[in-house]
Amino acid sequence: MRRFLTVFAAVMFALPVAPALAQAFPAKTVNIVVPYPPGGVVDMLSRALAIELTKLWSQPVVVQNVPGASSIIGANKVANAEPDGHTLLLTIDPTVISNRFLYKKLSYDPDKSLVPITMIARSGQLVIANPAFPANSVRELVEAARLAPGRIAYASSGKGTQANLLFETIGKHEGVEFLQVPYKGSVPMTTAVMAGEVQVSLVSPGTAGSMVRAGRVKALAIGGVQRSSLFPDVQTIAESGYPYAASVIWWGLFAPGGASPQLVERINRDVTSIAKRPDFTTKYITASGLELVADTPAEFSAAIRADLKVTAEMVKAAGVQPE
Repeated sequence: MRRFLTVFAAVMFALPVAPALAQAFPAKTVNIVVPYPPGGVVDMLSRALAIELTKLWSQPVVVQNVPGASSIIGANKVANAEPDGHTLLLTIDPTVISNRFLYKKLSYDPDKSLVPITMIARSGQLVIANPAFPANSVRELVEAARLAPGRIAYASSGKGTQANLLFETIGKHEGVEFLQVPYKGSVPMTTAVMAGEVQVSLVSPGTAGSMVRAGRVKALAIGGVQRSSLFPDVQTIAESGYPYAASVIWWGLFAPGGASPQLVERINRDVTSIAKRPDFTTKYITASGLELVADTPAEFSAAIRADLKVTAEMVKAAGVQPE
């Protein structure tokens, strides 16, 4: 009997601990790790959230840029942090999606080392072309490649990246051959298309949107599940007749593995309440050509699983091997 009472007391004492920890959060400075250099949408969005969360939480929220190795260094820093919510990761999809297909061994487990909190925003990628290039749709692009095997060049930021997967997947399915030309990032890729160094590329609306509106490049299609509100006349890749070639980038917030569900829910509630404010959405999300998502942890996890399935098929079609 005494043993039973001891165990019962221990269980009853432990029950309120997780909710209490969530309620006490944050107790000190919160660091949002961005696994990329300063500048760009990830950094901008992180800093905007940090300002608002500092006000809401009455504790400093600081952005730490930890770039390098395709986001692996920053992700590893968060994966090894205490799961108390004071170290978070704001990143884009390659960290938990494509990196696992590109590297034989990662220093973190994309499924266990990071806990999804919320997908803040997403955006279909734009297929852009030099204005002088005769193709005005993906279908016309494919036909041009069919007539000139290996001579239609696309800019990418390397093997296994979204541009590489998209063009090689379409090439594999349609029996055509494109020429990949690597560049160091989306801005040089866009510049290469404008200059006519390559005919086409795949970049975010945030990077190329102003160039499209100025007529310096033209948009052939967008890779999202729906048309962009900023480019309503640009059809999706699926509408073009290639539903197997998805190309979406998302921005998501993660906690270290082991974070309690109560804590994750608390952070989700606070972050999404900020992201959904009309002033914040307009200034930091739609103005950059992004679509607000601000979903739940369960919805974010389901979206990751769906992305993995599509990406695995594209990686196979593109013939990408981990290194």
